Amino acid sequence: MPPPLHLYDNFTRTLRRFEPLHPGGEVGLYTCGPTVYDYQHIGNFRTFLFEDVLKRVLEWNGYRVRHVMNITDVGHLTSDADTGEDKMEKGSRRTGRTAWEIARMYTDEFLADMKRLNLADATVLCRATDHIAEQIAFIADIERKGYTYRTSDGIYFDTSRQPDYGQLARLDIKGLEAGRRVDLGEKRNPTDFALWKLSPAGEQRQMEWDSPWGRGFPGWHIECSAMAQKYLGDYFDIHCGGEDHIPVHHTNEIAQTEARCGTRLANFWLHGYFLLSNDAKMAKSAGEFLRVQLLIDRGYDPLAYRYLCLTAHYRGQMNFTWDALDAAATALDRMRAGVHALRDAGPAAAPDSALVERFTGEINDDLNLPRALAVAWEALRGDLPPAVKRATLLEFDRVFGLGLATWEPRVDVVPAAVEALAEARAAARAAKNWAEADRLRGELLAAGWEMEDRAGSYTLKRKG
Repeated sequence: MPPPLHLYDNFTRTLRRFEPLHPGGEVGLYTCGPTVYDYQHIGNFRTFLFEDVLKRVLEWNGYRVRHVMNITDVGHLTSDADTGEDKMEKGSRRTGRTAWEIARMYTDEFLADMKRLNLADATVLCRATDHIAEQIAFIADIERKGYTYRTSDGIYFDTSRQPDYGQLARLDIKGLEAGRRVDLGEKRNPTDFALWKLSPAGEQRQMEWDSPWGRGFPGWHIECSAMAQKYLGDYFDIHCGGEDHIPVHHTNEIAQTEARCGTRLANFWLHGYFLLSNDAKMAKSAGEFLRVQLLIDRGYDPLAYRYLCLTAHYRGQMNFTWDALDAAATALDRMRAGVHALRDAGPAAAPDSALVERFTGEINDDLNLPRALAVAWEALRGDLPPAVKRATLLEFDRVFGLGLATWEPRVDVVPAAVEALAEARAAARAAKNWAEADRLRGELLAAGWEMEDRAGSYTLKRKG
């Protein structure tokens, strides 16, 4: 028997056996979604891909997953210190559209990219602006319990009320207090954070609401606590996000929920690590960033990027290079072609049980997809009966999500002029007129076609 599923919990900093909190096999999973003030870059999608694989591995182990993902369309300021402009307002000014318009546009683009990368839909996709009432109720409860104070610009959470504040990130609170070099303004402690921001006097924002504290908008962290509780309860199985969420966003989610509900919100806290470009974190603030559409524009199948992410463990940073993506695209093409070649392997067969057990052992070891891929390649290259080989690989693809069952090789329609050049080159080669053959190959390449010579024949394919 393969080992049971074990996952690395960042709250306890241990590899723990996963067991659902509630009987019946349903798992509650919350994943922090995009802030829709701009396109998502492929670094963002590395985290979303890890979360998709996690969901697939949970389903592989027989669980039903209730997956909740938020859309942040208000409240995320340009600084984690609760200063600066709301990212939605900033995006509105940059694009010349309203904040509501860009929220819809970038949400639609995000969902389109999800489909391109074969990410399964969330069970619940919830927008912060649709849940203002829940966030206000959450803040009001925290206030009644004495965890808040008011400043001239909003309602803040008093982190000094919680002795274990910052446990997730192992924050050195005393060190932060002793080493602070910035003016806190009206904040009492450097780690205190905004629950509700008041609209500045005389200024009308595009996104603002009435509240018991005055007209304004919610802080970034409160939306996830409120929506997670609404759809998954006071304490659920797994909460995920990027590694940058650990010290601030997720730490503050836990603080809020402990104050209101007495729980740390989730039993497991899992985080995907950064995608690096030239050894630096990929970020929108850096200016140019890589989008899924750019990969498509450069001739890549988006699933080549999905394959690339499978080759690195989610808890290790990965450096993106075009050479690495080329290698992933080549490997994916070979795997697809290998599975496609088995399509007429005969009557349906069951997957190989020994390989399935090994595969399960790898994915259940904290989602070790690189080793799981190695098992798949062993199956493809091995001497299993063709029908068993195909069934085994398609079973593995329930986790990989590479669409191996439906892939078909591209069939290029060769123009008559190109076919004539190819025939002329084949004749030149047969006559050992190498100079003419090379000249004609050059013409084919200039026309966008590659010619591959075979014994007594040739094949043509479009470049790229």
